[in-house]
Amino acid sequence: MPPDNSAPASQISPNPISFGAAFLYWLKLGFISFGGPAGQISLMHQELVERRRWISEGRFLHALNYTMVLPGPEAQQLATYIGWLMHGAWGGIMAGMLFVLPSLFILIGLSWAYLAFGDTPLAAGLLYGIKPAVTAIVVFAAWRIGTRALKNGVLWAISGIAFIAMLAFSIPFPYIVAGAALAGYLGGRMAPGKFAASSGHKASNKDYGPALIDDDTPRPMHTHLHWPHVVRYLLVCLGLWAGVMALLLINYGWQGTLTQMGWFFTKAALLTFGGAYAVLPYVYQGAVEHYQWLTATQMIDGLALGETTPGPLIMIVAFVGFVGGWMLQLFGPGHLALAGIAAAVVATFFTFLPSFLFILVGAPAIETTRHNLHFTAPLTGITAAVVGVILNLAVFFAYHVLWPRGFSGNFEWVSLLIGVAAFIALFRYKAGVIPVIAACGALGIAYTLIR
Repeated sequence: MPPDNSAPASQISPNPISFGAAFLYWLKLGFISFGGPAGQISLMHQELVERRRWISEGRFLHALNYTMVLPGPEAQQLATYIGWLMHGAWGGIMAGMLFVLPSLFILIGLSWAYLAFGDTPLAAGLLYGIKPAVTAIVVFAAWRIGTRALKNGVLWAISGIAFIAMLAFSIPFPYIVAGAALAGYLGGRMAPGKFAASSGHKASNKDYGPALIDDDTPRPMHTHLHWPHVVRYLLVCLGLWAGVMALLLINYGWQGTLTQMGWFFTKAALLTFGGAYAVLPYVYQGAVEHYQWLTATQMIDGLALGETTPGPLIMIVAFVGFVGGWMLQLFGPGHLALAGIAAAVVATFFTFLPSFLFILVGAPAIETTRHNLHFTAPLTGITAAVVGVILNLAVFFAYHVLWPRGFSGNFEWVSLLIGVAAFIALFRYKAGVIPVIAACGALGIAYTLIR
């Protein structure tokens, strides 16, 4: 049931959540987290902040601010962070892995079907209906996050500047992040009230009641910074990376496809900021143009699959790996599916391993700075800029959905109607993501079959 926003703040706090109950939630999230990072973050807020009250809005936004400045998939890192807050290192590992594994299995199956059977009218119609639905989900998520994060004119201005900078001038996301952080740093000293993180929850005019992890909940021991733990996590993650890379190097050599995939996706995880949307151009350039693991058309088809399946959008790396392993026949022509699965697993492992390291090592330090305006003000500025970036992505999606052949081609008015209907269902009727996607997919199939 949706939270009773009129309930007094003195209502009873939720009972402690067992590891098993958390496991079931994160498993469920892995199967229903549609809509890309914006939709997934909104879904987690709706479920964890508003309905279950496992974490307060202030703590949620503080964690989100941190993950937004990290390279890699911010939604998966946010799930890992919240899992770590609730149940320590194993809770974070569990949440992060369950956010990824369902989509990995689904994408492996879809990649096999894509290569084995090719395009069909049914699949084309399904994608025709789902794409405008995904666009509506991203717009709706931008609105939800914006109404919570943009609490005054200064933050609105930062968001607007970020939107224009990316849309009109194609300024790279890292520069936008740096500029927003600088604006927050200076603003926190010149106008601290505009960048105080504590103002976020109060300004929302909604009271969800006390949370299990509330703004003033005492920090458990595992959230404190302990250097022996930092060193241990660092050694474990580096050991896992080096061990798998050594196995690939011994068996296939440095120039082997699986070895090169491991190295390439490690760089993609470490060198690209801004989440999946910032990683995709780098992956396209490397996988299509440099290594030629797949064609440009296959890459676009993979992006469509990634947009319409649960899990992080950057899970397209599993599609890239699968297609590359299959097309290059890594294990011979009789084992195409096995080669695809092996390459998909390698791509996924090296893409997501750094994310766990960033949370397990960095989150304790971030929790320490939660009440320090000097640290939180730059993060508040970054969050404001990210709202503008998400809106820019919505515009990008809308352009490719409504004018798939560019402005010189036909305008897809049916896609517009489907997208508007999806947004109204989400905004006005509070419909769930899965029913909206299912209904829009059915409309797309019906339109494709009758036209």
